[in-house]
Amino acid sequence: MGKSQELYIKAKKLIPTGTELLSKRPEMFLPDLWPSYYKKAEGCRVWDLDDKEYIDFAQMGVGSCTLGYADADVNAAVLEAVKNGSMCTLNSYEEVELAERLIALHQPWAARARFARSGGEACAIAVRIARAKTRRNRVAFCGYHGWSDWYISANIGDETRLDEQLLPGLKPTGVPRMLQGTNIPFMYNDLESLEDVVQKYPDDIAAIIMEPRRGEELKEGFLEGVRRIADRIGAVLIFDEITAGFRLCIGGIHKLYGVQPDMAVFGKALGNGFPITAIIGTKDVMGAAESSFISSTFWTERIGFAAGVATLKKMEEINSPQILIDYGDKIVHALTSAAEKNGLKLCVSHIAPLAHIDWDYENGLAVQTLYAQIMLDRGYLVSSAIYATTAYNDEIIARFAKDTEAAFEIIAEAIKEGTVEKQLRGPVKQSGFARLVK
Repeated sequence: MGKSQELYIKAKKLIPTGTELLSKRPEMFLPDLWPSYYKKAEGCRVWDLDDKEYIDFAQMGVGSCTLGYADADVNAAVLEAVKNGSMCTLNSYEEVELAERLIALHQPWAARARFARSGGEACAIAVRIARAKTRRNRVAFCGYHGWSDWYISANIGDETRLDEQLLPGLKPTGVPRMLQGTNIPFMYNDLESLEDVVQKYPDDIAAIIMEPRRGEELKEGFLEGVRRIADRIGAVLIFDEITAGFRLCIGGIHKLYGVQPDMAVFGKALGNGFPITAIIGTKDVMGAAESSFISSTFWTERIGFAAGVATLKKMEEINSPQILIDYGDKIVHALTSAAEKNGLKLCVSHIAPLAHIDWDYENGLAVQTLYAQIMLDRGYLVSSAIYATTAYNDEIIARFAKDTEAAFEIIAEAIKEGTVEKQLRGPVKQSGFARLVK
């Protein structure tokens, strides 16, 4: 057992659930074998506590490091901010520059910006502003929008309501039951399901919040239809761009579809690993923030703003979306080609720089665990989600493709012989909250 595994055993005794983020729990990847902690991360390479080196084809900081780990330009801006003081009684001037840049990227509709430090709280801020603007209570949502009470309350009274919103098995323990019915899901690409929500609460929908695109192909007219419904009922339309933003274009993915929201929320890629999230919106809607209490000391620290400005500059300088699309397409091709060659039932849903893979087998989780085990032995971190980074190159991706093909050959034989579970050196990976929250 390595140092990382030993430390995780200790961590589970000290930290409830073992980590601060579900998506970083070792049980989600390769139980008992996953190198839970890192000593160093640079480019697309990671070194664990035993100094073992891996190439990250898992999540690249849960999607936050599109420019790669420890990008020199972003780090330089952050170090300068630290040298000059990361916190002060006065405000950081970089906050204004970041606001100007984000608003300029989203003309003509965006006019104002607010900032936070995590995606969940940014979505909560957006919902608060929408409720302040409309003086209404309920929220119609589609997708995953964080851990806050306003969102998790969807599962009060029916713990299956989030099952099709990426969070199967989630219990709303600790969320006030009086929030029941304030947050109602609708299905992606299904305008009728949104109309059902509207008909049930015709005069009380404050906001419609949704991810404009993730893995599923967008049906023609869907976003336009959501926009029309929001206009008809007077609800604030919020696009949650925390995951998709800055991957296919500089700014929100909604720019590619020509549908403008009233607010958009950004995170993950915005600071290339440093904590910064943004809420931008129209002048009219964002003005409602002045009538509500939305305030936090560490939303004003300098590092996030400096990182955000430097990240946007670097993205524009190198045209990072084009690189991410190119590498993402090559990764998806490597996966699908290797699966086809070995007769494997692998499903890949994706936008080009972000691929999600699922194995169409009854023991699909065990198959994914075996893939992670084989690739870890070959020097890779892999998961069921692969976020592309500009730190890859063609040589790295070609090597990944070759090793994936070899791994799929082993997996195909194991499936044929019925020995997938027998080849695992630890338990099968977990999925969702069903066995993680107890």
